[in-house]
Amino acid sequence: MTVPPVPPRAPLTPTVSDEVRTLAPGFTHVAIEAHGLVNGPSTDDSSALLDEAARRLAVRLDGRAPHEDPHMAAWRAAYTAFGAKPSRTRNSAEALAKRALADGGLPRINTLVDVYNAISVAHLIPVGGEDLDLIKGGMRLVRATGTEDFVTAAAGERVVEHPDAGEVVWCDDEGVTCRRWNWRQGPRTRLTEESVNAIFLLEGMGPDAGLEAAGAELAGLLEKFSPGAHVTVHAPR
Repeated sequence: MTVPPVPPRAPLTPTVSDEVRTLAPGFTHVAIEAHGLVNGPSTDDSSALLDEAARRLAVRLDGRAPHEDPHMAAWRAAYTAFGAKPSRTRNSAEALAKRALADGGLPRINTLVDVYNAISVAHLIPVGGEDLDLIKGGMRLVRATGTEDFVTAAAGERVVEHPDAGEVVWCDDEGVTCRRWNWRQGPRTRLTEESVNAIFLLEGMGPDAGLEAAGAELAGLLEKFSPGAHVTVHAPR
């Protein structure tokens, strides 16, 4: 008896709630879905990408601090709109940019995370990666009620936190996957060295965020580092 092949998972289309659209009308995102990836420890090549991204960032900023860039200023305004203090809880791109410009430089995590962090820094846009096989149901960007679970870890122990009411969060059917838009990703769905299928989210504020160019570059790097992977770039939404 021939066993029929397991059908591929339907494409995952992240959604954005009307409440978030009202809060930040200029918000857009590009989703890149990738299957058949090969991940592993950071390599000389992925490390070189991070170093080059830091150089590209320095050229873009030309002596300014990251928060003085117009795109980061727009993100700060969005964070303020839902009650966050952007100088304390920075969006992921600004936080990475500060590290890139500091003496210690950018952290090396694993190949896939290095690749998307390099794109985030080089283009100064928030970029995140989630393991598709660990996402439960769909992905939604919503304003939290304050009762959702955000599972994280502290001192090696599992900890369940709850976002503030009104906070902008990414979530799936099991709970929050990223707090304060893109400030803090939970460990449940993050990319590990065992990840083979992933979704990458590039997030922008305003028409000049440069998401399409950044998305095209990220897709090319994913194909370079994982030859044979099937990579699909979805249109901005």
